[in-house]
Amino acid sequence: MSRRAPRFRAPLALALGAALAAPLVLTPPATAAGSGTVTPSTFTVQPLTFTVRAGGRACTVDADLYRPAGVDRDHPAPAVLGTNGFGGSKSDGSTDTIGKAFAQRGYVSLVYSGLGFGRSGCLVSLDDPDIDGAAASQLVDFLGGKRAADDGTTADFVTRDAPGDPRVGMIGGSYGGAVQLAAAAVDHRLDALVPMITWHDLAYSLDPNNAVGATAVPGAFKWQWTNGFYLIGEGQPLLQPSLDPSRINSLACLHFVTEACRTIHTLNSGRYPADRTAELLAFARRVSPVSYLHRVTAPTLLVQGQADTLFNLNEATATYRTLKAQGTPVKMIWQSWGHSGGITGPGAAAELDLSKGNLETSYVGRRVLAWFDRHLREQASTDTGPAFAYYRDWITDPDRVYATADRLPAPNRTLYLSGDGRLVDHRHQVTPGRRTYTNRAIPTSHSESSLAGLLGLPDSPPRDTKGTHLAWTSAPLKRPLDVVGAPRATLRVVSPRTERTQHSGDAADKLVLFAKVYDVAPDGTRTLVRRLVAPVRVPDVTKPFTVTLPGVVHRYGTGHRLRFVIAASDDAYFGNRGIKPVTVVSGPGHPGVLQLPVARH
Repeated sequence: MSRRAPRFRAPLALALGAALAAPLVLTPPATAAGSGTVTPSTFTVQPLTFTVRAGGRACTVDADLYRPAGVDRDHPAPAVLGTNGFGGSKSDGSTDTIGKAFAQRGYVSLVYSGLGFGRSGCLVSLDDPDIDGAAASQLVDFLGGKRAADDGTTADFVTRDAPGDPRVGMIGGSYGGAVQLAAAAVDHRLDALVPMITWHDLAYSLDPNNAVGATAVPGAFKWQWTNGFYLIGEGQPLLQPSLDPSRINSLACLHFVTEACRTIHTLNSGRYPADRTAELLAFARRVSPVSYLHRVTAPTLLVQGQADTLFNLNEATATYRTLKAQGTPVKMIWQSWGHSGGITGPGAAAELDLSKGNLETSYVGRRVLAWFDRHLREQASTDTGPAFAYYRDWITDPDRVYATADRLPAPNRTLYLSGDGRLVDHRHQVTPGRRTYTNRAIPTSHSESSLAGLLGLPDSPPRDTKGTHLAWTSAPLKRPLDVVGAPRATLRVVSPRTERTQHSGDAADKLVLFAKVYDVAPDGTRTLVRRLVAPVRVPDVTKPFTVTLPGVVHRYGTGHRLRFVIAASDDAYFGNRGIKPVTVVSGPGHPGVLQLPVARH
């Protein structure tokens, strides 16, 4: 069973009509709330605008206020704040459903179009805490009674912890996920966050380098994803006519902040001289949670998608580990769907689809309700669930489809790369040998067409051209093997041409390769798990290096084989500049290794 992913992104969404002239009254169906049954009631929806200061500009934020019946000054309720994914608006199916879903469960809800989207003004600034975070904070001011909407509307019916301090949480996905962390970094009045399928570090997301410790070396440009979103941003007049003047930057950079356009132009140039690389990495990280998580104290429930080549599981894992290490309350769920695909597997009925508001009937939905019950309704006895949970697409029972753990799995099984192409269990089984591949002028491997999953379009199977990759294959498994987490590979390669150019001062002259793990069925059918690859720009080919592959949750069945591959190119990314033959030398003394995080249920 499969369905298209719930559309947090709505990248091609059009603004849906003019603002309503008066509040619209809706009557929801009866429903049960997180830790008990609530009586369904009507709620009002009131369109509002707010003039905010963000990034040195004054601009309008377009919002809808959902107010449950019976909620007033004498009977206040906590609030939920939410906004759209990139290219969307407050009218997206999943964004406006946030307002409806939580209003019918007794929360005041305020949903808004993010800066630069829908009918909101200002430039697209990639969830910069000083811009997007500051705008969200001014909406928290409204919920706390510190300011009015442009038409004079005030909110004196939100539960407050102190004067001007409302009890408020945030929820949303992708672009609407990172903004929560940005807002929490600048405003500690936020009481609970649920960021879904979002990023930790845009430098990693858009130009990933999976070589451990190579934070100063850019990776392989994820050109399909990045340019797709760039065109969505720059094409706003096609999506939203009569733009607010605050959304116009210049002819060279129409609707993004200037630094974002410079970053995209540098990435598209394929050149990475030291000064431009430093600027690129500095901006991407400055607007990313990686740079400001130390200021986030709000309890955070992270939800990340397994089917996601844009923001993979490693992003949420990095955020989780940072928050946990600094003492911020945090838990994490790895659900099925993400930017690259819909809900899959026989247990799909257990998955949350916010566009349908199935909170009580989905595992993630129940966890979200419990999170808000605990931190917004202050129900101290509410169980918010385990530290870590993950969806298993091979389980048929919806009640058992999620496994739980008190910690993240660590690599606990090691396989060795033999010189004859085998992937073996013991070092003494490694056969000495030398094997070589080379790249061509055009990409010769295919993992995905990035926007195909986003738009629900078909994609051709992953492939690698002979002579442009190396593979190591295990013996057939005698029992199922469940990999949960990020595999790691340690490699050493020989590339004389790269040795001569890698110190040129332009990182583009370093070697690029792509690591990945296939599942090979008994009939020879190959599956590249979730179409995930690990691009690497090798810091120094004269030294061993370790690669952290994207996290997966996958069962390798009995009789199946693991196949570890390094390839010269991938058509979803920029690759090598020039032809760079690569040799891998293997022997019992210094074999490459593949480490797997294997779950034991």
